[in-house]
Amino acid sequence: MFETNGGILFAFILYLSAMMLIGIIYYKKNENMSDYILGGRQLNAWVTSMSAEASDMSGWMLMGLPGYAYVAGLEAGWIALGLMLGTWANWAFIAKRLRKYTQIANDSLTLPDYFQNRFHDKTQTLRIISAIFILIFFLIYTSSGFVAGGKLFSTVFGIPYHLALILGAFVVVFYTFLGGFMAVCWTDFIQGVMMFFAIILVPLTAIHLLGGPGVTLSSLQSMNTQLFNPFTSIDGKPLSIIAIISLMAWGLGYFGQPHILVRFMAIRSSKEIKQATNIAMTWVVLSLAAAVLVGMVGKVYLSTPLQGSNCETVFLVMTNNIFSSFWAGLILSAVLAAIMSTASSQLLVTASAVSQDFYKSIIHQSASEKELVWVSRATVIGVSVMAVILGLNPNNLILDMVAYAWAGFGATFGPLLIMSLFWKRMTRNGALAGIIVGGITVLIWKHFAWFNLYEIVPGFFLSMLAIYIVSLLDTPPSEEILAQFEEVNHSDI
Repeated sequence: MFETNGGILFAFILYLSAMMLIGIIYYKKNENMSDYILGGRQLNAWVTSMSAEASDMSGWMLMGLPGYAYVAGLEAGWIALGLMLGTWANWAFIAKRLRKYTQIANDSLTLPDYFQNRFHDKTQTLRIISAIFILIFFLIYTSSGFVAGGKLFSTVFGIPYHLALILGAFVVVFYTFLGGFMAVCWTDFIQGVMMFFAIILVPLTAIHLLGGPGVTLSSLQSMNTQLFNPFTSIDGKPLSIIAIISLMAWGLGYFGQPHILVRFMAIRSSKEIKQATNIAMTWVVLSLAAAVLVGMVGKVYLSTPLQGSNCETVFLVMTNNIFSSFWAGLILSAVLAAIMSTASSQLLVTASAVSQDFYKSIIHQSASEKELVWVSRATVIGVSVMAVILGLNPNNLILDMVAYAWAGFGATFGPLLIMSLFWKRMTRNGALAGIIVGGITVLIWKHFAWFNLYEIVPGFFLSMLAIYIVSLLDTPPSEEILAQFEEVNHSDI
């Protein structure tokens, strides 16, 4: 499909070398777990916002979502709208309070760490169960990133999918292994800028080459008028209420994504959240709208229709057709950037869950900071190997894999996080009930697919209900827990 040439290869090597160099630079700066996991809480507003969005919008934004829009037209817009609303709500209501609470609650470094400190759980049950679900769902999520990387290298360079899968995984593991959180965040910042310009440049250039917006619009309408009707599917049948709810419900997932929430925990001060929110929302709205546009314009621009899972390569094929060698290589590097930014963030959160929430809590409580950093690095390698094995099937759909993991995190941790931040009557047993009910509901609902309803919807609301009921039936929180809750209300850190 692609004619491999030196320009594209040179651009890729240049980009990958820069990312790996960042990992090497930060290697010796990670002296303790706070540095490796949260960068010492020293992120500025720009790096926080761009890193959060780059780690959020993985390869599915440049491959999965355009592929969906290529097949279904504006039906894909419901996902984009849900994600925009979810992003805004997460920044507006969660970011500032989570930043304050995690520092006040014994300087919590991870979400399981925060849950344990928030409810003063001396049994460590809450921490361990949280870490188990993080491992389960991040294994699927990380694998989806590696699958996207495999498809990218395979499509662009014509190398076998399995070799491409391993190659993409290696680079992500390299700079995450060495550089930790600051390396991941600075690479995310660069990758976020690349993704933003690439996703906007490709459809606008294609529209220009087609003769302008009017010609492009006419061509799409002559192809299928239903492409522009968000209330009907591509075959002309009306979209059901359940279908629209399922698509927009992607927005609910934001409240439970550890790799995004950890950025809120790492910003220098809660006072910088407002600026970071404005930056993040500008990026998200324009990028998601452009991602849908890529898929729709691609239907007209590409003379040879894409079929099956190849629909998810629409951005790649358009880029190769539109731009000359080196510039195509830079834009295609943005796809790799999207994949790497999310996969590295997920590996880091998983590593922190193993080192902090398993190893230090259960196996070696007196482990040194240096030892914990190396346990984290070993975890990065171990999880990557499992994620590669899970992604060996080249027919895996990136969007399907992301949807499953996204629902898992959204239902398992979303209600728990929201209620722990804003409801002081919530108890440890209520938190446990929420995690278990949310996580298991997603695992079961995904298998049976009742009513064709996206599993995050029942999982999220059943989890919230379980938290509420069990907390009310439980013994009220101690005065110490209530005092800490009030301290967050009045703090200005």
